[in-house]
Parts: sequence; structure tokens; C-alpha cells
Amino acid sequence: MEKTTTFPVRYTVYALSIVGFIVSTAIALLTGSGYLFALIFAALTALGTYDLLQRKHTISRNYPILANIRYFLESIGPEIRQYFIQSDTEERPFSREQRRIVYQRAKNVLDKRPFGSQLNMYEEGFEWMNHSLTPTHIQDSDFRILIGKHCAQPYSASVFNISAMSFGSLSANAILSLNTGAKMGGFYHDTGEGSISRYHRQPGGDLVWEIGSGYFGCRHKDGSFNEDMFRDNARLDQVKMIEIKLSQGAKPGHGGILPGAKVTPEIAEARGVAVGEDCVSPASHSAFTTPVELLEFVDHLRELSGGKPVGFKLAIGHPWEWFAIVKAMLETRRKPDFIVVDGGEGGTGAAPLEFINRLGMPMNEALLLVHNTLVGTNLRDDIAIGAAGKITSAFNIARTLALGADWCNSARGYMFSLGCIQALNCHTGRCPSGVATQDPRRSGKLDVELKSQRVFNYHKNTLDALQHLLEASGLRHPSELGPEHIVRRTSKTEVHSYMDLFHFLEPGALLDGETGMTVFDKYWPHATANTFEPPEFILKLRETKLR
Repeated sequence: MEKTTTFPVRYTVYALSIVGFIVSTAIALLTGSGYLFALIFAALTALGTYDLLQRKHTISRNYPILANIRYFLESIGPEIRQYFIQSDTEERPFSREQRRIVYQRAKNVLDKRPFGSQLNMYEEGFEWMNHSLTPTHIQDSDFRILIGKHCAQPYSASVFNISAMSFGSLSANAILSLNTGAKMGGFYHDTGEGSISRYHRQPGGDLVWEIGSGYFGCRHKDGSFNEDMFRDNARLDQVKMIEIKLSQGAKPGHGGILPGAKVTPEIAEARGVAVGEDCVSPASHSAFTTPVELLEFVDHLRELSGGKPVGFKLAIGHPWEWFAIVKAMLETRRKPDFIVVDGGEGGTGAAPLEFINRLGMPMNEALLLVHNTLVGTNLRDDIAIGAAGKITSAFNIARTLALGADWCNSARGYMFSLGCIQALNCHTGRCPSGVATQDPRRSGKLDVELKSQRVFNYHKNTLDALQHLLEASGLRHPSELGPEHIVRRTSKTEVHSYMDLFHFLEPGALLDGETGMTVFDKYWPHATANTFEPPEFILKLRETKLR
């Protein structure tokens, strides 16, 4: 990694402490008084030196002495917020309670709570899980789902995995820690569209290789898809599945560019681009332009990979585009092995504010639409569904599986397990925890051995908590979770289970005719397998404001 020679401003307090110690000691020896000041500066110097040498806290290594002020303020933070600022349950974008449970599970410390819930159970939107009077006993929390059951090399995936985050967005040590933790726990690590770096390969943990519109790791110099490079990477034993990224929740329909100044030799090596040149991710793919071509591309990648599961990730936008893909499946009999639904609440290193807040369908609605469409066309048994969108706890997993997913992915949850403090500096390169930065002076202080253990702990303890929820509900595996198990308060006097709150299609209902759901009855008949273009009636609406 590239080294920087300038003196870090954040070391100023430590440097002044050393100078103060030397000067005050000299004055004390000359005058015979003032030893108290020398003692104070000596203590500060010792504290700063300890901060730099210890490995447990990356923040302290990056901010000697100053970090201790943060830790002190953090220790009294709950009291300050309780009386003056906000509650522990206020989400911005993750509440302190949500982050705390990740930190505690990652550190293997007590995650129990005293006295009672801090949540308002009579507030509209409050959700819970029904329990049983006949609890079960589950032997192991290593819950798995088989993906690609018709493939030559199907994959048995954990129900809780690391979502897509590229090397370049995250630091080398963060990637090393995530993949090492994934190997320890037997769950997968999605590469993100930045492809497979040396830091993904070194630990040897299971990988899902994400192929974005830039075809990083499998591209010609002009940015088009390169079959030979793809075959070489896809057939690595470490690569278990291939995921085509159509769009992501945090910035759907938006390309990206990594400026040449940030394209280091390591990033260039992973992505297959030139050092120092702009690294462009177009807004759309060049390998296919229609739903049928997408499915042909899926089949082609499956063949090139040697029969590994191939699917795609998407955030739901125009419903007719999703319906067009499903109609192409029906007409061509070509199917992906899996689909990952990325909710509009997903995170990213940097995106326009409007994209983060107002573009793309949230996970619940998107997941329901995908699940219902596949059930209604009798395709659900052959296609596994993953889901991602602010999933950090066992209850988050349970409610997502109850809505129709087979497994869940989390990005920011695993970032918290690495020590992310939600500083919201991901786009600046000044991440204080060394997670989302390419500054080696910051990221180098993220201890891989310690943090990988915390990634493993977070995964295991979260699945242990899921096990306890399932046992209390009288279930034996997450696959048994359904909409009847989750209840939501819709007013102070009314509650409804997901089964009653949401509309779930019967198998084959979409093929039989009207479903009683507007989105299907209005758009499904007009979607076609040969194009993503809008239906004719939508195009006519765009010609006038007289609607």
C-alpha cells in the first residue's frame, strides 16, 4: 500500500505532549520546581505511546490521546442523549441500540437488557414475532440453504452473509478481516463489483463474485466482457456463486467513476484496469440489452464457470421491467439460480442525496413483489431469493425470511462488527475506524486478527439468537418462517399478521388470470420478454400532461 510521508495533524496532541514533557522536565531540573507539569506531560506521553502500540482499538491508534476523549464522551453518551438529545432507539440511519447489539455480539460480551423494552409497543409500525406454548430444541444454529440445486456445483449458503462491498470502497485490512471471519464461520463474502482482490484471496473464505456493468476482473480494455478472464476467475475453488449486479438499492440506475488518482496498483490488479486511469462503471450493461439476452448471459456464465450457481441482484424500480424478465424466463425456460433483492434503504460509500432518500423500492415491498411474481408463475421452487436492506439482528432476519426470502445479506452490520462508528465519512477517505478508507495510516491500524474474530462472533451470535427465536416459536429451521409468524401494529387498537396485512399469491395465480393486485393486473399483461421498454399506454402518458 502507498505510504504518505507528511506528518499527520491528528498526532499533534501526542507530539505536543512529548515536547511538553521534555521542556517541563528540563525546567524542573534547572529550577527544582514544576515537577507536577512534567508528571502530567509524562502521563499524556505514556498514554499516547500506549495508544499507538496497542492493537485493540483502531481509533486510538489513529488518534492517540484524542481518542480517549471520545471514549469518555461515548461512555456518558446514553445519559446525555436521554436527558438532552435523543433516545437510544432513534434511527439515523442506525440507532444506538442497533449498533450496540452488533458491537456486543462481535465482542462476545453480554447482550442482555435489564428492566424491560425501551420500545413503544403501542406505536404504529411496532412488530413482533409470535411464540409457541410448545417450544422446540434445535441442535445447531448453522442454518443453511441450498442454492443452484440443478447446477453441477450447487452451494450450501448460510442464511446470513456479508453483502457486496468492494475493495477500494473498503480498506485492504477490512477486506482481509471480513473474508477471514467468513472462512472461520463458513458463510460467504460478496466481493462487490470491484472484483476479486488479493485481499479476498489470501484468507480463502467463500466468495460470491459480483459482476457489475464495468465487468471488473473480466473485461477487455474497452470495458466489454472478457470470457477468458471470467473463466479463469470463476473457476477458482474459492468462488462459489456468480452474481450479476443489475442495480443496487442505494443508487439504482446510477453509474460511477473511481478517479484515476485513486486507482492504485492493487485496485488496478483486481479490476483489470490501468493504474492511474479513471475507472468507469456505466449505468447499464453492454453484454445484454433485453430480458432474453440477460438470461442468455446467465446461462453463458454458468457454463463458463463450470456449473456454479449464477443469479442477479437488483433493486426494483419500474414493475414492468421486472415482469419482462420473468416473462423471458417463462418463454425461454432459462432461469437464474438465485435473485438478490436489494432494498432502497441500502447503504453505499457515496451517492447523491436524492438517490439515497427517494429512489428505489424499499426492501419489504421489493421482496414481496419478487416473491409473489415467482410464486404466481410457478418459478419459485427453482429460484432462491436473498435480501438485503438494514439487516443487523436476528429479528431482522426472521421478518425478512417470513416475507419470502431464503437468506439475508448485511453490509453495514458487518462494518459495525469491524469497528465502524457510523461517522458518515465513508466518501471522504477519512474513516476514523480504518474500515472505509484507502489511507494506509488509518487502515493499517485495523488489526486483522482481532477484527476477523469479531466478524465471526457477530455472525455466530446473531444466528444463535435466531435459533432461540425459532425455538420459542416452535420452529426447527428458518425455512419454516412464514407471514403468519410476524405481527405488526397498524394503530393503537389494531394489529395484523403479515399473512393478513400483505397479499400473497397462490401458486400459478399469475398465469391463471387476474390476481386482485393492481401492480400485477395493470402491468403484467403489457410486459414483454424482448424488451425493457415501457408499455404503450405508459409511453402515451409521457407525451402529455393531460392525464
